[in-house]
Amino acid sequence: MTTGNEVLLVALVDLSADADAGRRYEDAVLALLNRHDGRLERRLRTGDGETEVHVIRFASRTGYDAFLVDPERAALRAELGDAAPTTRVLEVHDV
Repeated sequence: MTTGNEVLLVALVDLSADADAGRRYEDAVLALLNRHDGRLERRLRTGDGETEVHVIRFASRTGYDAFLVDPERAALRAELGDAAPTTRVLEVHDV
């Protein structure tokens, strides 16, 4: 359950451009969550390995916003170029 200023997200990550590179990128980027007061609650992968679903919680919108512009995250994404995964992020809440 989200409380106060918490932000709960579900990220649908398409790794189909280059699944191995995409998984390495996600491993590195998800490791950055802690520095922005975020945490990965669940990481799920489809049987074909081409899609991941992440459930991520940030203590505040400020932390989420800082994660989005983290220079290390941006550099990792730029390194991959066209092989970078595409992600659809949904802000969700418990019902």
